[in-house]
Amino acid sequence: MRVDGKNEGPRQSMSWLHTWTSLLLGWLLYAVFLTGTLSFFQNEITVWMKPELHQSVNSTSQQQQLGYALQYLQQNGQPAESWNIRFANERQPAIMLNIRKPGEGRRRGGEIYLDAQTGQEIKARETRGGGFLYRFHFELYGMPRIWGRWIVGIATLFMFVAIISGIITHKKIFKDFFTFRPAKGQRSWLDGHNATAVFALPFHIMITFSGLLLLMFMFMPWAMDSHYGNGQNFYQMLNEPVAKTPEQARLLAEQKQKEAAEDGRGNRGGGRRGEAEHAAPVLAAAPMVNLLTLSQYVQQGWEDNPIASIRVNKPNTVEADVQFNATRTTTLLDRESIPSMKFNAVTGQLIDEAKPVNSTSKAIYTLVTWLHMAHGVDSVLRWLLFLSGILGTMMVASGLILWVVKRIPDVQKLGYKPFGHRVVEVLNITAITGLPIACAAYFIANRFIPAQLAERSPLEINVFFIVWLLCLIHAAIRAHRPAWLEQLALAAVLFLFMPILNFLTGGQALWMSIYHGQWMIASFDLVCIILGLIFIYSYFKLKRYQGLAVKQKKQPKVQAGQEQA
Repeated sequence: MRVDGKNEGPRQSMSWLHTWTSLLLGWLLYAVFLTGTLSFFQNEITVWMKPELHQSVNSTSQQQQLGYALQYLQQNGQPAESWNIRFANERQPAIMLNIRKPGEGRRRGGEIYLDAQTGQEIKARETRGGGFLYRFHFELYGMPRIWGRWIVGIATLFMFVAIISGIITHKKIFKDFFTFRPAKGQRSWLDGHNATAVFALPFHIMITFSGLLLLMFMFMPWAMDSHYGNGQNFYQMLNEPVAKTPEQARLLAEQKQKEAAEDGRGNRGGGRRGEAEHAAPVLAAAPMVNLLTLSQYVQQGWEDNPIASIRVNKPNTVEADVQFNATRTTTLLDRESIPSMKFNAVTGQLIDEAKPVNSTSKAIYTLVTWLHMAHGVDSVLRWLLFLSGILGTMMVASGLILWVVKRIPDVQKLGYKPFGHRVVEVLNITAITGLPIACAAYFIANRFIPAQLAERSPLEINVFFIVWLLCLIHAAIRAHRPAWLEQLALAAVLFLFMPILNFLTGGQALWMSIYHGQWMIASFDLVCIILGLIFIYSYFKLKRYQGLAVKQKKQPKVQAGQEQA
């Protein structure tokens, strides 16, 4: 868009669109990209933030772990509506149990951890862990969830527009990918921006488009509501293979609502108050079959697809059943249909076995959205998604910095910084270095807040936002260049300190976690070291660079003759 009103070509129009759609929500997109990238390893982050779990080394068989779990549940899990058992794996060092007591409805009880080697209970500290970063990624914080999702959804739409317009703008985008001119100021930032954009371009398109797909029922619910009556019927048909028509979906939804009401849960999943007549009847006791033998039978059928979890409903009663769930899917286009087998826990008779659903549209939807969330992917693909996310974060950051660098000559001519330019500088520093510092503070607070303190997880989150606010204040009161240098130095110190802090506060030392093959712990420490080194490199690189200063205009000298005149 030209201010002089002259005509401009499509590429010039796209350039304007790319610049301003990227800038207006660029800082939010940076936060969404960074926290979303970290969320690929939200389990590992949570494990690191529970150092009590580090003592558990996953070196026992699933049969031994199941024996430990059943022994604990038989002794401490009676009576119960259900038991859930998740085995230790490459992303979780301990056995994880959940007991739902009668009358709790659909609300889950607290998580219980058992040492995978000894079966002893581990008292882990309360923390939101990686779950906070995951939720912040698409819901933000401190506001109604639906508001946060709308804000992030609109920002994602802006991101998609910026990607498409960026492709159109750079007609030599693939040629520019192989071009990098260091120490060239604006040109170097543009080359870096192009390289990070093109190198992971398929990922950028996939992650943005799939993010919109995940929110599409919120953005455009009209077809769903008009065809299915309400969202609940639609989701019933989406998730139940037997529901082939909207009418079947409606009947199934009504049946589930009736069952929930009979169970005293209502529509919200919580028990009804003061209605003893709705209490579930007491079922007759009955011994269950040997679940160890049953699990061996199931594992033989799945061969190299290990059992991930076991759910026992109404244990030790005449209506007891047990469901075994596999670790991964069998086909790429049916990632949602994880193999499972359900048995009568009293007789051992097979009740149901999950089979792939032949729905092309659903298969494509689940493939794209599950890739977005890295559900059911192996370690190699998870790391590729993580590295692509890092490139996406760098792409957004370099674009924000490029906006400032590109306008430095104009600012130097003026001799002062316009208010809008200064706002962009401050927000750039607050986002690009302030957010990593806030994340580091969140991790460090996890170790310094007493482990037994009640409601400690909100305190960790408060530290995150307080430190981020302090970074904003620091960037606002300090000059541009010193603010960058000081926050880069602080980020480097904090991240390099993280592995030492882990060892000093009860976590597994880096060398020991590598020795025991606990890569979910070692990878966190190693990534912190790499990030610290990157911040150190950036610090010294910026310290040598002299292009950020704005030279003040010199007052013109007054000639002697003019002065006398």
